[in-house]
Amino acid sequence: MQKLLLPMIGILTTALACGCNSAKSPAAVAADVAAARQQASTEVADARKDAARNVDSAATNVGGSAKDLSDASAKAAYDVAVAQADGDHSVAIQQCSALTGEAQKSCKERAEAGYDQAKTHANVIRLSKLQ
Repeated sequence: MQKLLLPMIGILTTALACGCNSAKSPAAVAADVAAARQQASTEVADARKDAARNVDSAATNVGGSAKDLSDASAKAAYDVAVAQADGDHSVAIQQCSALTGEAQKSCKERAEAGYDQAKTHANVIRLSKLQ
């Protein structure tokens, strides 16, 4: 039994490592992408509602200044942009699961880079609105 333990662990480890970059079936990818798009759409809609509520609250605040309204507007725009970036990232990652090996790895790296770029852009816009 002990003689088989080490080779079995090796086989199991290899199988798990190979499975990490294996492609999903087209039907599974399509379902996952559709679910990710639906979730992203819901999250962006929620972010827009929250943003509008926060801006309205800042606008109707009796002691609020124009700066408070500007700050609320900048934060709202940032929150919506980040929600959009999160959704786009999720969809891109799901689309990558249709690929295998290096193509999948490269696809995921591009998705991560795009996500980082979108978040940075949202932050730049937010900061420019605060000035």
